[in-house]
Amino acid sequence: MERLELIFDAKSGSKEGDELEILGILIKKYENENFPIDLPNPIEAIKFRMEQLNYSQNDLAEVIGLKSRASETDIK
Repeated sequence: MERLELIFDAKSGSKEGDELEILGILIKKYENENFPIDLPNPIEAIKFRMEQLNYSQNDLAEVIGLKSRASETDIK
């Protein structure tokens, strides 16, 4: 990570640019193997974002245009 920070702005195609690309690939592979992050449940992700924005089901219905679909989030 320290080396990546040093060469972060390296130009593509240069020796350091190639090194940067390889380090990025290796770091991503390491993180995926050792710290995997599952994709969120879509409904839970919508609920989370609604809570962040302080949205109600009515607000969501206005955004998506379907009140029946907005009720599926059932925010309380």
